[in-house]
Amino acid sequence: MSSRIKEIFEDVKLVEKIQKRLPYLFQLAEMESSRAGRMGMEVGSVREKIIVALLIYKFDEANVEAEIPITKSEVDVKLFGEPISIKTFTGKTFSSVKIAWTVDAKSAKGFREKYYPRCDILLIQINKDDEGGFYWIPLDVQRKVFEEMGREGYIKLPKPGTNPRGIEFSKEALSRLVTDKDSFKIPIYWKRTSITFNSYKRWVDLWRED
Repeated sequence: MSSRIKEIFEDVKLVEKIQKRLPYLFQLAEMESSRAGRMGMEVGSVREKIIVALLIYKFDEANVEAEIPITKSEVDVKLFGEPISIKTFTGKTFSSVKIAWTVDAKSAKGFREKYYPRCDILLIQINKDDEGGFYWIPLDVQRKVFEEMGREGYIKLPKPGTNPRGIEFSKEALSRLVTDKDSFKIPIYWKRTSITFNSYKRWVDLWRED
């Protein structure tokens, strides 16, 4: 499994395509998920589909399982039968990346007590008009950092009385994960382009069909 994901990062032409196309595709995702200038929560799902499409493009649809039951909270896609979590975040610093979504403090604490890394992570750092990255954090790296830091150091719980909508990696844990010698990165410059976009056009075109 690990060797297959590694193929993405060793494919020079694909790396160049990711560096060129991903900012554009993610910008389209933002536009598709916005209304009156405000971006909706659904942008995360659209970004996820873009990354799944990349896996299908590289490895063929027969080897990518995208219809994952919602009960598999950490798994977004399977590649050759092995689970992968897809995560995106915006900013220069490595913070506020969710491990799981919950608003209940009791559930969050229970999650931390039972949590153990179970799948590889594809992490995309969006840093508008600056450099971010497309990272692969192998499962072995996660388990090593988790065991070194312990669950309380690795996991950041929501503050009592707040509504942050999730359990996060601690800032130190995430920094160690992405800089580990066995993790991989494709640097990406998130340059925005001028795009003419009409979110209703394709639906109007479908209505026009006989």
